[in-house]
Amino acid sequence: MFVRICSAVIFASLLSGAAQAQVQFQPPQTSFRSLFKMPDPRGEFVRLCAPHMVGRWAHPETVCACLHDYAAATVEDADLREALLRGISETGVPTIETAWVPASKQSLIGPTFTKIAKPTLQCMFEPATNQ
Repeated sequence: MFVRICSAVIFASLLSGAAQAQVQFQPPQTSFRSLFKMPDPRGEFVRLCAPHMVGRWAHPETVCACLHDYAAATVEDADLREALLRGISETGVPTIETAWVPASKQSLIGPTFTKIAKPTLQCMFEPATNQ
């Protein structure tokens, strides 16, 4: 009988200690956003684009950032904008492959280049005014 009582007391003290430990433990406070930080799209674009600009321009990051900003502001259609940004980040020059754009929008590729021609030249040849 004495052994049962001692066993019950030990078991109860272990359970109460575990319960106290569970109550006292609080995980660090982190926000949901910090757990799943999405990369900055502009920063990622500049990171991919800049190596293609090295040797061509004195400040490749500035040129790439300028190209991104003009493309994002000038090209309203999301499919064309994404294709244009992909082309610049992969080649260092404004490029749109027809396979990157839905067939229904492929006729808009030429007008898109016309729309971005002047801003592109300004980014490449007048970077001091775009910093």
